[in-house]
Amino acid sequence: MRSLVGTRALIRLALRRDRILLPAFLVIVVGMVASGTQATIAFYPNLQSRIEAATVVNTTSSTLAMFGPIHDVTSLGAVSVFKLGMMGLIAIAILAARLVVRHTRAEEETGRLEMIGATVVGRRAPLTAALVVAGGMSIVTGGAAALGLVAAGLPREGSAILGAGFAALGLACAAIGALTAQVTMSARAAAGMATGAIGVFYLVRAIADAGPDGNLAWLSWASPIGWYQQTRPYAGNRWWPLALPLVLAVVMLVVAYAAAARRDFAAGLLADKSGRATASPSLATPLALAWRLQRGSFFIWASSFLVVGAVIGGITSSVSGFLDSPPVQDLMRRFGGVENVTDAFLSVELGMMAVVVTVYGMQAAMRLRAEETGLRAEPMLATPVTRIPWVWSHLTIALAGSAALMAIAGLSAGLTSAAQVDIPHQFWRVVEAAIIQVPAIWVVIGIGIAAFGLAPRLVIAGWVALVFFVLLGEFGPLFRLDQWLMNLSPYAHTPRMPGGHLTTGPLVWLIGIAAALIAAGLVGFRRRDLD
Repeated sequence: MRSLVGTRALIRLALRRDRILLPAFLVIVVGMVASGTQATIAFYPNLQSRIEAATVVNTTSSTLAMFGPIHDVTSLGAVSVFKLGMMGLIAIAILAARLVVRHTRAEEETGRLEMIGATVVGRRAPLTAALVVAGGMSIVTGGAAALGLVAAGLPREGSAILGAGFAALGLACAAIGALTAQVTMSARAAAGMATGAIGVFYLVRAIADAGPDGNLAWLSWASPIGWYQQTRPYAGNRWWPLALPLVLAVVMLVVAYAAAARRDFAAGLLADKSGRATASPSLATPLALAWRLQRGSFFIWASSFLVVGAVIGGITSSVSGFLDSPPVQDLMRRFGGVENVTDAFLSVELGMMAVVVTVYGMQAAMRLRAEETGLRAEPMLATPVTRIPWVWSHLTIALAGSAALMAIAGLSAGLTSAAQVDIPHQFWRVVEAAIIQVPAIWVVIGIGIAAFGLAPRLVIAGWVALVFFVLLGEFGPLFRLDQWLMNLSPYAHTPRMPGGHLTTGPLVWLIGIAAALIAAGLVGFRRRDLD
């Protein structure tokens, strides 16, 4: 028990540090799943409409690869949650793993955990506290999602199984994060390994679901995400597959605690290789160093968007069959802003991709704050490198990287969409629709940079703004909010393409606002002291 001394205090500390992140995540995931399901229920008022929609899903390989099959085509719940359930599940899995890394390996890397360890804190207390926080997040989010689905009008047992599946996979991924935190000396590498493992689970499940004639369905049992699908909420309600992710969690935790007991403090099971004695000429500038630090993350994002873009473009030929209900088409037109249902679908999907790309841009830009708080910025600025070029090095990666990701998504979606539908210049229409999303992304990045330069302790303002804009975009058309409120989001000013009219005025204004925010951040950082 001595090795667990101080666990309660570390739990309180972690909850205090995440006092904004965890509630915001809970509201977003539960709100997305519950409200989206409630809106979807209205789309399929009768049995025939549900059967038709589910049949389209189960016969479209790209849709199966993204979200999996609908096991009961007659079930209102199964048809309503197949997409949002998968999105919520992946979000919980990634956050659970990263929370554990954040409160263990990241604390060791910065040296803060060494200071805490010098007090009355047991050897296993930090890892245990991180697991309690991540596990508690998974359980609370899963329970809240289940209650939200019941409130939306879905059966209780199916909702309970779905919520329990969220919690079970979150616990398993938290344990995976605990193990990767013992393997490497870098928090970024540990988080990347955990996220990569989740990506492999998703890929294996996608191959199993999209295999020809169901010949690879057995492969689903090799993926924890596939285990969740085997619970079949609202389509059989099987409880026993939930034991599999719990067993995985126990095994991972046993290995993680054993590894933590054997390794030295701040060391990893895999020792870092010694670098070159002198830097290569390619690292002679701040921008080159920033690219070296962030290129791995960019390539992972780029490969993901290449695949997602191809999948979205491949769905366009079946959109009219999937969205054959007049209420669905009406809502899709309201979201997409154009009359043609296929164009509206592409507009909505590219808008959602723009939000996800904004997450990348914020992560890349906020690397500045991580470098500052990690005490790596001060040695850099002690050289002839001045403050503004240093900020621009990471900011360039954020701005150019986000634009490149949207271009990659547009090119990929444009190629597959042009091969699916007989519309002149479809490729360039989709690419154009993707590129014009970039100014809105830059505005949110600008908010983050302004907070970094003017009030670094409130740097989370950029993330808060992003959450607010996402909520406006998700619920505004559903609840018919006033237009002035909707206009607070920069995404609301992006021309609705393809199918709409390209107006340059809003784009110029968005770029101007982004430039002003970035300029304010640069001036503020130049004048303030380093933390």
